[in-house]
Amino acid sequence: MSDNDDVSKQETPEENEPLTMEQMGDLLESNLNIDFPKAGEIRDGIIASIGDNQILVSVGAKSEGIISGKEYESIPADFLLTMAVGQAIPVYVVTPEDQNGNLVLSFIRAVEEQSWLDAEEMKASGVSFESEIVGYNKGGLLVPLSTIRGFIPASQLSLSRRSEITGETPEEKYKAMIGEKVQCCVIEVDRERHRLILSERAASTETRDMVREKILDSLKEGDVRTGRVTSLADFGAFVNIGGADGLVHVSEISYDRITHPSEALKVGDEVKVKIISIDKERRRIGLSIRQLQNDPWSTQVNALKVGQLVEGEITRLTNFGAFAKLNIPGDMEGLIHISELSDKRVDHPKEILKVGDRVALRILRIEEENRRIGLSMRRVDSPQYADQDWKSLAQDLDVVSSSSGEALGDIVGEISQSVSAAAPEESAPAEESPVEAAPEENAPVEESPAEETPSAEEPQA
Repeated sequence: MSDNDDVSKQETPEENEPLTMEQMGDLLESNLNIDFPKAGEIRDGIIASIGDNQILVSVGAKSEGIISGKEYESIPADFLLTMAVGQAIPVYVVTPEDQNGNLVLSFIRAVEEQSWLDAEEMKASGVSFESEIVGYNKGGLLVPLSTIRGFIPASQLSLSRRSEITGETPEEKYKAMIGEKVQCCVIEVDRERHRLILSERAASTETRDMVREKILDSLKEGDVRTGRVTSLADFGAFVNIGGADGLVHVSEISYDRITHPSEALKVGDEVKVKIISIDKERRRIGLSIRQLQNDPWSTQVNALKVGQLVEGEITRLTNFGAFAKLNIPGDMEGLIHISELSDKRVDHPKEILKVGDRVALRILRIEEENRRIGLSMRRVDSPQYADQDWKSLAQDLDVVSSSSGEALGDIVGEISQSVSAAAPEESAPAEESPVEAAPEENAPVEESPAEETPSAEEPQA
């Protein structure tokens, strides 16, 4: 036996000597080259075979992984048709070994997981991507990022897209946008809640001035838009209609009398407005809310006629007269000119009236076009309207006939009492009967119901 043979025997372990665990691991890693997969891991695989309800994928493990059951059914049919043996696909390790010893994989979960990873990278880098609007809900638009769906809130839409929104329901606002291309940025990623928030506004290079010019060019008088109240001022409310602010003057907010916009509106209210003026040079838009409402005045005034006796409550006093709210359904107001307050000289209505007084009034004129009603206190007991008063009283009291000898003064007196027992003494002297001879300086007594100025014989205010 040579010396070399002795050395060889010393270096080679005996065949029956057991291997240590470390030696076994080294042997498996070096000779078998097996990379054991872990649950939740994403791997690149190669399709080994495609069956009717399963796909075998090689991922470098000791055996091929399987995509079957729900994981197989979740693959879209059109995409399944494009798969072929030898094709590389990403797979998600559902479990390294099920009860049957199979490595269970998922293609859809791999793609979805990769989409979330891409979304996180996009959020960190701020880069944008182009996609297509595929749906909507009451709060905004739905846009896909690969296999996951993102949501663009209405507040994150571009200024120009918001200017196109009309209607009140989500369908009216967003349905026409389905299929349109959209450039987005990722602003929020929450994988646990499956929440992906996108922003078109962040990806847009539009400025407010650019959008305002675009809106001004697209608007025309008479258009009806939906907007949101952005601020209130003493003179009116500003309403944003898709990126441009228009003004609703306080007189255009409601048919009801209001002294400040806050009585009818608050910031954040969504309102329908009608465009009533456009000044492109000054870049101003005039809006109206009340012109989209039913005008109660035209209906209420049909119940009135010239010469009619009504009751009213004094609401304002001015140098030229007093305003009174009529005691009829609605909120109608008329003017008692200072010359129609009394037969005596009156320098200011406050001499005989105060706000809150309830008085009997005669309607002198009705101007439907100007929405004005002229009233009189001094003509409440005027013989000029005696016949009309008698007919009105007969109708109100359901009187079929009356003695021809009945005193006209009694009839008119009853009318005045039935209309307002609270009429100020200055409006008509209590001692005078309306049928008694009028003082010579007030003749003639027959006056036109539409007359606005005092007769020549009356003392001027």
